[in-house]
Amino acid sequence: MTWNIPNILTVLRLLAAPGVVLLFLYFTRPWADWFALILFVGAAVTDWFDGYLARLWKQESKFGAMLDPIADKAMVVIALLLIAGLSGVNRSDGMDPWILLPATVIIFREVFVSGLREFLGDTAGTLKVTKLAKWKTTTQMVAIGVLFGTGIFQHMFIERTVGMDPTVISEIFAGGDDPLNLLLIQNAYWATWWIGVGLLWVAGILTLITGLDYFRKAMPFLKDEA
Repeated sequence: MTWNIPNILTVLRLLAAPGVVLLFLYFTRPWADWFALILFVGAAVTDWFDGYLARLWKQESKFGAMLDPIADKAMVVIALLLIAGLSGVNRSDGMDPWILLPATVIIFREVFVSGLREFLGDTAGTLKVTKLAKWKTTTQMVAIGVLFGTGIFQHMFIERTVGMDPTVISEIFAGGDDPLNLLLIQNAYWATWWIGVGLLWVAGILTLITGLDYFRKAMPFLKDEA
């Protein structure tokens, strides 16, 4: 492989995928959520820059073409597993189904298509990536970034209300003085939750559509010879 800037950015994006999880092992929340958001957004930005720079500087390579989709999938799958797991931390009935269901669809599709591409070998390169598939990846990453923001606001609220009398909290939400901006934080929490979950379901639908489209295109290569 050639160690040019586009390839280095791709490798860094691949390393950022497990790095997001490690942040939650070494930092408390909401700091872990903040750092994960910054790392994830930074890595997602390189997804555009590495391809753009490779084309601009004519540094496209087989290594970059191979590693780029792997880095994207690693980022999305690992981040979704993390968010799905964190969604159940403060729930008595397990993980949040509104997050778990679209995350399952996305992960299933990525595993299925990756296995299909491995089986097809060189033939997989002839099946072109559609614009819808690119929108799918973009929607996935935006949804994940917004959901990291949900965790930030959730734990900001928890930190500011630890030890506070529930009656005082009720008075604040009833229109009393709010020096800690609890109402603003709660509204930000619900806004990011609804936007993030909504985008995640859109991403799940796009993921399903593009997966079925890829399988349809691959069908002629899967038929047994007569």
